[in-house]
Amino acid sequence: MNIHKMLKPTILSIGMATVMAGAAISPALGLIAKAFPQASPTMIKLVLTAPSIMIIPFSFLSSYLTSKLTKRTIILIGLCIYLIGGIGPQFVPNIELLLGLRLILGAGVGLVMPLSMSLINDYFTGRERTKMMGYNSAFSNLGGIFTMLLAGWLATFGWRVPFNVYFLGLIIFVLIFFFLPKGEIQKPQQHEQKSKLPFAVYGYALAMGGIMLAYYSIATNIALYLEQSHLGGATLAGTVVSFTTVGGMITSLLLVQIEVALKKFIIPVMLFGMGCAFLILTFTHSVPLVIVSVCLVGFGQGALFPTIVLKALDRVPFHQADQAIAMTSSCTFLGQFLSPIVLDAIGGLANQTGIRFQYGMLSVSILMIVIISTIMIRRSNKRMLSSSES
Repeated sequence: MNIHKMLKPTILSIGMATVMAGAAISPALGLIAKAFPQASPTMIKLVLTAPSIMIIPFSFLSSYLTSKLTKRTIILIGLCIYLIGGIGPQFVPNIELLLGLRLILGAGVGLVMPLSMSLINDYFTGRERTKMMGYNSAFSNLGGIFTMLLAGWLATFGWRVPFNVYFLGLIIFVLIFFFLPKGEIQKPQQHEQKSKLPFAVYGYALAMGGIMLAYYSIATNIALYLEQSHLGGATLAGTVVSFTTVGGMITSLLLVQIEVALKKFIIPVMLFGMGCAFLILTFTHSVPLVIVSVCLVGFGQGALFPTIVLKALDRVPFHQADQAIAMTSSCTFLGQFLSPIVLDAIGGLANQTGIRFQYGMLSVSILMIVIISTIMIRRSNKRMLSSSES
């Protein structure tokens, strides 16, 4: 099939839109708090986190709608909702309406997000599919960096102006309208109607949630970690967190080469890097080593997320691809939401308030998983060898 040359950038642009949901307007959060002095600190924080509440249910709705509507139609509807929820808050008079529109934004993202990955599964195969999945992850990170910088500049003009970053959704709408093929409604074959997702898909989804729980501990804890370690303040924390994105982009762009080199061991090797990174963070008092460590965490996340999604997709028939992606994506957001809650709770139970304890616990847990998964892969390889010889 001769794929239109604009198809790849069009599909990748969808991923850039989804990452903008929450953090894009974080530079304006202080200004929003001043504009609504009657709002509690919790309500102000909800301006960032409210979209994620809606993303999970609407991701599942998106996968259901693929049996009723074409993916192109769902994305166009989702982007219309996205534009309303994204741009609208600058026109509201109170914080309640602002939060309501942020929830609408989350609904739009939930409809669009799973399809950015399932379209890759639809139009690409083999190494090209792996490369595109890596690019999708890399360009999502790039979109996050770009929109954060743009929103930071727009915030100099007032709290309302940064919401205009969501006009980027209009550019994506135009790309989808003109360059994404109409496609077909995905209905299962008659004998496949009652089939359920394989158990392995739930395992991969839980793995995604667990990895995000560990990965997000950098964003939520690094400022406090640096403060407790007397290494630096908020400015250094922002710089350190940015290196997770840098690390993630590198491995996402090189995903095919990494997969070829590591083969079946790609997951345990990447996890090993993350485990070592958290081990270093547990003991180091050196800023350069902290930066190297968060880069390693980013390396792991950048390769693991697309790899696990691809493995989940390989376990399902074509018509269930959207369900599998909705499941893995939802668990990713759930892991993000639960990260500070779970880690703080474990620290509280152990009567350890230091962030170093949390990182040490993550290191031990991840390295144990590496050992178990490596043993399982080796046993599986031995069984395949013995069965081929017989």
